[in-house]
Amino acid sequence: MSSGRQEQFTQRHESLWQHFEQVLDYRALPRRKRKGEETPESLDLPTAYRQICQHYALANSRMYSPVLVERLNRLVVRGHQALYGSRSQFLKSILTFFASEFPALVRKEWRVMAIASALFYLPFFVMIGLIQFIPELVYSVLDAENVRSMESMYDPSNDVIGRERGSDSDLLMFGYYIRNNTGIGFQVFAGGMLYGLGTLFFLLFNGVVIGAVAGHLTQLGFIETFWGFVLGHGAFELTAIVISGAAGLKLAMALIAPGRKSRIKALIDNGKIGIKIMYGAATLFIIAAFVEAFWSSMVLPVGIKYSVAAFFWALVVAYFWFAGRGYHHAA
Repeated sequence: MSSGRQEQFTQRHESLWQHFEQVLDYRALPRRKRKGEETPESLDLPTAYRQICQHYALANSRMYSPVLVERLNRLVVRGHQALYGSRSQFLKSILTFFASEFPALVRKEWRVMAIASALFYLPFFVMIGLIQFIPELVYSVLDAENVRSMESMYDPSNDVIGRERGSDSDLLMFGYYIRNNTGIGFQVFAGGMLYGLGTLFFLLFNGVVIGAVAGHLTQLGFIETFWGFVLGHGAFELTAIVISGAAGLKLAMALIAPGRKSRIKALIDNGKIGIKIMYGAATLFIIAAFVEAFWSSMVLPVGIKYSVAAFFWALVVAYFWFAGRGYHHAA
């Protein structure tokens, strides 16, 4: 009697089990091997998985043959791995990227990082220094209206420092800073496609402009209001600008010196590296926007602001120097 019920049970659901197996087998194949395989018909995998879980429970409760029970058990285990294992694997890959791969990649690409750092920080510090001796030099970089705007934003008499828009909420400013920061990063990165000229221009331009603003406000004596505001999020924002520049230079290198590769092949290979670098840079821009919106504008003793800023800079340096030391990039 039991064998008859088992046979009917098997015949009724065999097509679903086979289809489920085919889909799982296909999904388990590496992407490069899928091209030569026939793609199975589409299947609502979560619904099929729930149905097979019910079939497994029924087969167990009715004490069907161990062979059938074991088969359904394998399908349940494989279905669970396919549906939920990929999610955990995705989260694991993200954690691995930021904990190891990204800082290791930045160290590996130290040459373009050094060039990008020089292109940004040299004009930045030179402008700060020059404006202390030639204050009117700021007007060769910024027009009078922008200069007045900067002075107003960091005037020590203001209730809200670093903003012209005192009525805007921190959350709105967070969105504004993300858009502004990532826009700068994209310009610097995409400029690499112009044989590096765009990257070169935007790194120098941002270094000169930011240095001019910093130099002018320092020369006016707005030291605590300006540096207390920018040093905290600057650890992430300025680092992200330089890293975006390094990613842009990787694109430029593929076009200028592709070596034995064709320019297209070199651009594809360097582009993969550049995109990975930009994932990390974009995250740093978001962190910078968060700190700027919710921390930098807080009215606190400047000593606390400087202490937290020092911690942020030490954290960034330690992260890129120590994190992922044992990580090895695939060839």
